[in-house]
Amino acid sequence: MSSLSRELVFLILQFLEEEKFKESVHKLEQESGFFFNMKYFDEKAQAGEWDEVEKYLSGFTKVDDNRYSMKIFFEIRKQKYLEALDKHDRAKAVEILVKDLKVFSTFNEELFKEITQLLALENFRELEIYLSMEKLGSLFLFECRENEQLSKYGDTKSARSIMLIELKKLIEANPLFRDKLTFPTLKNSRLRTLINQSLNWQHQLCKNPRPNPDIKTLFMDHTCAPPNGARVPTSVNLPVAAVAKPATYTQLGAHGPFPPIAAAANANALAGWMTNATASSSVQSAVVAASSTPVPPNQVSILKHSRTPPNALGMVDYQSTDHEQLMKRLRPAPVDEVTYPAPPQQGSWSLDDLPKTVACTMHQGSTVTSMDFHPSHHTLLLVGSANGEIALWEIGLRERLVSKPFKIWDRPACSLMFQAAMNKDLSISISRVAWSPDGNLMGVAFKKHLIQLYAYQGPNDLRHILEIDAHVGGVNDLAFSHPNKQLCVITCGDDKLIKVWDLSGRKLYNFEGHEAPVYSVCPHHKENIQFIFSTAIDGKIKAWLYDNMGSRVDYDAPGHCCTTMLYSADGSRLFSCGTSKDGDSFLVEWNESEGAIKRTYSGFRKKSDGVVQFDTTQNHFLAAGEDNQIKFWDMDHINVLTSTDAEGGLLSLPRLRFNKEGNLLAVTTADNGIKILANSDGLRSLRAIESRSFEALRVPIELTAIKVSGAAAVANNSPVIRRVEHLDRSSPARPSSILNGVDPMARSMEKPRAADDVPDKPKPWELAEIMDPVQCRVVTMLDSAGPVSKVVRLLYTNSGVGILALGSNGIQKLWKWSRSEQNPSGKATASVTPQHWQPNSGLLMTNDVSDANPEETVPCIALSKNDSYVMSASGGKISLFNMMTFKVMTTFMPPPPVSTFLAFHPQDNNIIAIGMEDSTIHIYNVRVDEVKTKLKGHQKRITGLAFSTNLNILVSSGADAQLFIWNTDTWEKRESVAIQLPAGKAPLGDTRVQFHSDQIRLMVFHETQLAIYDASKMERIRQWVPQDVLSAPISYAAYSWNSQLVYAALCDGNIGVFDADSLRLRCRISPSAYLSQAVSNSGQVVYPLVIAAHPQESNQLAVGLTDGSVKVIEPLEVEGKWGVTVPVDNGIPNGRTAASSATSNPTSEQLQR
Repeated sequence: MSSLSRELVFLILQFLEEEKFKESVHKLEQESGFFFNMKYFDEKAQAGEWDEVEKYLSGFTKVDDNRYSMKIFFEIRKQKYLEALDKHDRAKAVEILVKDLKVFSTFNEELFKEITQLLALENFRELEIYLSMEKLGSLFLFECRENEQLSKYGDTKSARSIMLIELKKLIEANPLFRDKLTFPTLKNSRLRTLINQSLNWQHQLCKNPRPNPDIKTLFMDHTCAPPNGARVPTSVNLPVAAVAKPATYTQLGAHGPFPPIAAAANANALAGWMTNATASSSVQSAVVAASSTPVPPNQVSILKHSRTPPNALGMVDYQSTDHEQLMKRLRPAPVDEVTYPAPPQQGSWSLDDLPKTVACTMHQGSTVTSMDFHPSHHTLLLVGSANGEIALWEIGLRERLVSKPFKIWDRPACSLMFQAAMNKDLSISISRVAWSPDGNLMGVAFKKHLIQLYAYQGPNDLRHILEIDAHVGGVNDLAFSHPNKQLCVITCGDDKLIKVWDLSGRKLYNFEGHEAPVYSVCPHHKENIQFIFSTAIDGKIKAWLYDNMGSRVDYDAPGHCCTTMLYSADGSRLFSCGTSKDGDSFLVEWNESEGAIKRTYSGFRKKSDGVVQFDTTQNHFLAAGEDNQIKFWDMDHINVLTSTDAEGGLLSLPRLRFNKEGNLLAVTTADNGIKILANSDGLRSLRAIESRSFEALRVPIELTAIKVSGAAAVANNSPVIRRVEHLDRSSPARPSSILNGVDPMARSMEKPRAADDVPDKPKPWELAEIMDPVQCRVVTMLDSAGPVSKVVRLLYTNSGVGILALGSNGIQKLWKWSRSEQNPSGKATASVTPQHWQPNSGLLMTNDVSDANPEETVPCIALSKNDSYVMSASGGKISLFNMMTFKVMTTFMPPPPVSTFLAFHPQDNNIIAIGMEDSTIHIYNVRVDEVKTKLKGHQKRITGLAFSTNLNILVSSGADAQLFIWNTDTWEKRESVAIQLPAGKAPLGDTRVQFHSDQIRLMVFHETQLAIYDASKMERIRQWVPQDVLSAPISYAAYSWNSQLVYAALCDGNIGVFDADSLRLRCRISPSAYLSQAVSNSGQVVYPLVIAAHPQESNQLAVGLTDGSVKVIEPLEVEGKWGVTVPVDNGIPNGRTAASSATSNPTSEQLQR
């Protein structure tokens, strides 16, 4: 059913409710399945009308739809059964048992037997058992009530109330009820209002309209009988008799079942937008679709002269195969985990939230054509220029970190047409720069044919990934998207095409249909529907699904303008802004459910020579650049909220871009620069970064060309210009350094000042050494109850509010931080001591422990994405624990062989890769309790597993010092690689693996080394071996959450913090900094067995120690980070010898194959 038809049902429901047709209301709710009336459901359940309860429920779900639905029906039927027993109605109880509860015996026959045994009891309250239902592999636990025995059943009324609390939670979490629990906010008598408007419209179309028409029927179109003379059309104010109406209308919210909650954006709204459009945008199409009656000839003649109004788009309500297919795709997929949604948070807004204060000015040197802030590093700005150069600015440090002039990476691979165009004119401009959603890639689109992709590997390191000759003519826009869970690049160009590319450069889709060059693309998704909006310079808007079925939308933008489209940050609201050929600008919000313009914003003063640019922020504000200033709007009001000229100097049509937090705004200036505007929060964040700046530690580098070997030249296809360009003109000039060759742009270089000219001479770089507790923040977690047990596995919860530690005794302990005045975020921190958390039952999460020596067992653990359950083993069966109750939900995979490593498939929580003691890897489907396949190749036990979604591979590591790569589509082995061990070292010890956030680079660590591999080729690109101050064997290592750092723990208690890109040591944390004086003096060797990195804070780590304690360690707040990036001179860290640096040895890899 289309979106408009769905909304018609809501209008009818409102009408029936207002007219007190109670039974009809609930019958339509059930039959349409659009609105689940929780109040009605509650009333019927409290009254014990179980047949009506199940009948109403059946309009929305069936018993076997998903686990939530099964749990709902089980609770209802169990309650009905217990009530029959309570009334001593054995016949009724037997009927319910056989007719209603028998269906659940297929999932757990023991449970059904336990329920049957209740028939033999005189008073079932005397039997103290738990009624629980487990389905092996379902990852779901059906419980009678949390920690509640049948002896506490109580009276019927209270039992029903307790049951309803649980049912409401399950209904809210069930995906089949998504967007069906709130009734849209409608004005009173909305259906009557629409009928009145229609009659008014019909009356105005009458040839001879009467001043007081007599409306007697709605079954036919209204016409006025022709009088003796023509009359002037007048508005119809229908009498009460025309459309009968109750004397008064109460607010919709007064009717209990229809709460006045604003309708949330949903996938059906998209269905209405995407499937109800025709190839025509005429008003006539809209009228024909909206009415089942013929269009009068005079009406058609009027419509022929109509242009598409700026506030409506042509919509046709029809059913088609496309529509059916889309609606099938719109149905939510079953969810395997029970998660209860958190209530939305409301915020207050003020003008102070807008960034309007000029914080600094940056001089790019060429006209800025595009900008984009990093999605997580909120002060990192990517800039594209008219001369083809890209630059990366760190706003907080007042630095241009990287500058890359345009260069063709592979000219022979480019088309002859492009080569001819470049031979004719070497100049090239950038049309768009954009970060990927995770911030690991950056895309650059050029005004001639090309796009280029870079991997962002650190502040000073961009790596070439891909170059594509994408379009004939200019590439006008570029964006990233995730169709089918695969990161892709979308481009559009002068050749009127939209193309979708994967990261290998393969073209996945080619969308044709525009009749003019395509100006912009806007990928988005609603629920599980991925789609793309595109706009052309002729003002046409189209929308595409990722298929070859053509566009689903063909509309005219307001004013037929060249426009761009953007969604609000939360993806719920759609806006567009553009300028027509006549210079008129339009900023509008679209109503997705109707394909119509919801509101048009005012405030554009003059004719524009170009296209006005805009951006959105904080889900509340819009900003556009026009008339040498930036104008701001509140999204909910059409008038300009405020404006700023940023102290002058802006372009007539400045480009602008907010950072993700909305506290910084970058705008372009007339002198080829950029101004950064900030609000109070933005200014504070910039000052904080500035105060932590490490400029005082930089070494002046001589401006001499550095010779580069041929191999290095091949590895770096394009020279990288690293500069330090201070934005504050009052500050002393600093020298620029060119590190991979001479500046290809042959720019004049500024010589470094003499020592006498520099007020504060920088100090040589020194390794940061944390030796004393006062040099860092540490919080200790130690459970004194029971014997001491080594911490052998350690995890942060994915939410970042807790730490889970697995001891060598098989017991798991959970520590949680809570919100407080000292810790307002509630996240894990070393500044606040967390609580050792346990459920009220006092249960412990204890693994099935084998009879073997705990020192010899290999523990393993894995946490679900939503922190709802944890899976672990300690030499025995794998146990699945509920993280809220600590109950064992199920156990499986009993030894032998023993499980040694667990890893969830990143795209399917029902698939688990299980490494085994016998060197095999079991690909286990939890849903069906079945091992789908066994992977064989290793010679010793499995010690590590890591999935890459970008490469579609599973990497396994073993105690045999081997790495195996498996195809996750076919589970076939691709290749194997042996890690290079020191001479004479036997292949013993655990080898572990972890993917970088780019899902391409792979960290491999063994007690003898840290190494970084390019997993696409399985070539080692970096290696570090224990040496100097860090000479002990490595016990564990982990990437920081953003993959910028590597934390490595050593067996002597030292912890090394490395730059992840270069594996150069930047900080050493001595055991004396985090161990107590008593432990240090005891002579006991205490060191970290395991290390974990916080999922959101890159400079926070946790270690699990041999003495059973857990430590969370962070740098001091004034420092903010661990040490300083090691300056590089000719490839060797300054102040250190080549022997102590990380190495890259391509020749050694040949020995490994």
